Amino acid sequence: MSQKPQRKFFPNVSRRGFLITAAAGVSGGIGLPWYYAKRYESGWRASVFVGRAESYQDDLEKKLSTGMLELGIDANVIRDRSILLKPNLVEPYREARHINTHPLFVEAAAKTFLRMGAETVIVGEGAGHRRDSKMVLAESGFDTVLSRSRLQFIDLNVSDVYSTPNLGNRGKLSEFWFPEILRKVDFVVSIAKMKTHHWMGVTLSMKNLFGLMPGIVYGWPKNLLHYNGIEQSILDICETVKPDLAIVDGITGMEGDGPLMGEPVEAGVFAIGRNLPAVDATCARIMGIDPSEIGYLYLASGALGPIRTDHIEQRGENPAAVRTDFRLLEEIAAQKGIRLV
Repeated sequence: MSQKPQRKFFPNVSRRGFLITAAAGVSGGIGLPWYYAKRYESGWRASVFVGRAESYQDDLEKKLSTGMLELGIDANVIRDRSILLKPNLVEPYREARHINTHPLFVEAAAKTFLRMGAETVIVGEGAGHRRDSKMVLAESGFDTVLSRSRLQFIDLNVSDVYSTPNLGNRGKLSEFWFPEILRKVDFVVSIAKMKTHHWMGVTLSMKNLFGLMPGIVYGWPKNLLHYNGIEQSILDICETVKPDLAIVDGITGMEGDGPLMGEPVEAGVFAIGRNLPAVDATCARIMGIDPSEIGYLYLASGALGPIRTDHIEQRGENPAAVRTDFRLLEEIAAQKGIRLV
């Protein structure tokens, strides 16, 4: 694999990022401290575990448990706590393994937490396109898994809500409305799908948090957040919720015109980490995508976490060793120039 050429501006700062941040610095009169924050990421450091899994029939519970233990997530952390698993469940297609977080993957995660002594595990999702949650669960195969594992499901689109200040303040919204369950659980897990995206370039654990936002407030498909600015909303939601863990299902991912119309790609991996930008940056590299060219990850660098390779301790598999270049489409603006070389 060829070495990446030196950029013209500063090392480890993308051209797109340089232009965005330099413009902000000039208009805000902040000079160049932004560069040092990006270069050293304000001291942010994180660990991410990458594991292999050939199929959803593998012993996923054992594999996920191994990854969590590598990151120090054990019974001492989980015992007697209530866990919310937030999968990516956007379209109800049972046979389309590349669209939704696979139900067997979610079930394995739930069993892992329960074996570690969790008091309860709840699955919650606010599907972005479909309003009939029973139909979504039935058609996606989640109802079978939820029933046999006795897992409670909460439709986050229509549950009771509460308001809280927007702690990120990057977008125009001064407050957010969240489902009440977020105030009741102890541990929030974004259990996302590894996919390309026609607006963001990629959708992973941070973008997955859009499903926390209730449709009765933000619409279908969360239109108010789109109007607010998708990148700004991604960071604001993440900073306000402060999820405890990210788990990304990349066993079968999606390439091309994601997050709905793309094609399946057998990547055979999963990733786990407590810092969501670090997890998403690692997943982007596995997909053959440069995280510094993904707008929301560039903005998260040094603000919510690290995205640079030298600031992320990789455990388990080396991302370069399990890299599978997801197909990118030139006709999609967000996918131009993001290939990792």
